[in-house]
Amino acid sequence: MSEALRVAVIVNPELPPGLLANTVAAVSIGLGARVPGLAGAKLADREGRGIDVSSNRPVPILAADAETLRALTLKALGHAEALAVVPFPAFARSLHVYADYERELPARDLAAETIDGLGLVGPEKAVRSLTGALRLLR
Repeated sequence: MSEALRVAVIVNPELPPGLLANTVAAVSIGLGARVPGLAGAKLADREGRGIDVSSNRPVPILAADAETLRALTLKALGHAEALAVVPFPAFARSLHVYADYERELPARDLAAETIDGLGLVGPEKAVRSLTGALRLLR
């Protein structure tokens, strides 16, 4: 992926606060794993206390209803060669062991699933074209 990357995390604002926070966190971890250049650097303050950098670019949290999230996920997956696409299907919340998710996902059709959140990283123009009409989560 090129240097001019844009990040966006989109969530359903109707989720309860705890589930909303969990969705943002899980999607963000997925994006960081897929595009390691988003973070991972170390910096130090004037006293030499080292920290791990959280992100080297803005991460807007946008809002979209469930139907818009599903449609956006499917559209983004059509551009998966240019984008990192990390959806959070609602059924995943009931699975507490990752191996269960690995087994379950191949039997599911994302076009028929409720999507609670979606993370995108890619060229600025591509991410903006998918998310430009969405509002910030408030």
